[in-house]
Amino acid sequence: MPSENTRRVPLLDLRPQNEPLRAEIEAAVGRVFDSQYFILGPDNREFEKEMAAWLGVPHAIGCANGSDAILLALMAAGVGPGDEVAVPSFTFFATAGAVSRTGAKPVFVDIESKTFNLDPGSLEEAARQHPGIKAVIPVHLFGGSADMDPILAIAAKHGWCVIEDGAQSIGAAYNGRPCFGLGHMATLSFFPSKNLGGFGDAGMITTTGDGLVELLSALRVHGSREKYKHEWIGFNSRLDTLQAAILRVKLRHLQEWIAGRQSNAARYQELLGAAGLPITVPQAAPWQTRHVWNQFVIRAPRRDELKAHLATAGIGSEIYYPIPLHRQPCYLDLNCAEGALPESERACREVLALPIHSGLRDGDIEYVRDAITKFYLK
Repeated sequence: MPSENTRRVPLLDLRPQNEPLRAEIEAAVGRVFDSQYFILGPDNREFEKEMAAWLGVPHAIGCANGSDAILLALMAAGVGPGDEVAVPSFTFFATAGAVSRTGAKPVFVDIESKTFNLDPGSLEEAARQHPGIKAVIPVHLFGGSADMDPILAIAAKHGWCVIEDGAQSIGAAYNGRPCFGLGHMATLSFFPSKNLGGFGDAGMITTTGDGLVELLSALRVHGSREKYKHEWIGFNSRLDTLQAAILRVKLRHLQEWIAGRQSNAARYQELLGAAGLPITVPQAAPWQTRHVWNQFVIRAPRRDELKAHLATAGIGSEIYYPIPLHRQPCYLDLNCAEGALPESERACREVLALPIHSGLRDGDIEYVRDAITKFYLK
């Protein structure tokens, strides 16, 4: 445990972001309270319009959370029992979990070592081995886009639906093109820790296809376009109006927060890159023309020891992610053996996320650098 006088650098601190907006947020919540319109109210419609414009896509549909967003997109794509869906093995569980909830099976794909994102070469191999694949979910992990052009080409060759999982990458761009409009659909999470986070769970699906808007909007309300008439089997996944109102306030500040994270990432790269340490410092790939740094993830030898050392120094860190999806207990029956996806497994042994949020204070990044240096040079 850190001593009482130790400097604290938390992995995430939402107070510097939320506290200055207290009056605006309270006014927005008060407006919803006065209206008594708590489900699919006017703020929902306005937030969907504002998000679509901000992302540069024609359509955005709010839902209850990011996990439901993936499930709704898969349902709209017609994925179900007997189908397979290609997903990276190194990502948060929800990506594969949503596939399983449709009755389909995930096909786990390895990652690129430098970006931690789905490897197109591994995807092509999966296509040869799994003719039942119906869709692919490239994840824009940690704030940087997947290499979409080869992924899109493979998907087009095989007739797959492409669903971008952008839960960590709102505002990211690929070769100058905004994410969320590259595939058929894309999904967002507004979990409080995201670059744009609500005061609880919230999510969204975007689509470039006019024909999917009505279906997605209906699936989130039990498959109904007309009250008590159900054309599809959907479920309840509505975005609360209170969350929509709060997110509308916060959206106006998102560019500023992203700029803060980008500045912090550049400072880490400068300081850690010059320190002569045996770690790998993340860099944006050439196609990641706008990286938004939801996480800043180093590769570190003796990772678990380093994490404990940082905790003693009052510095928060986290392992995203300690177990690849193909080795999760619930997926062992898919017989994807240990060693089958070596880059995903190596990442799970080496990765460590450092504080990157826009609320970092002057001197915090230098303090983190000094603590890491002390660990490796002691």
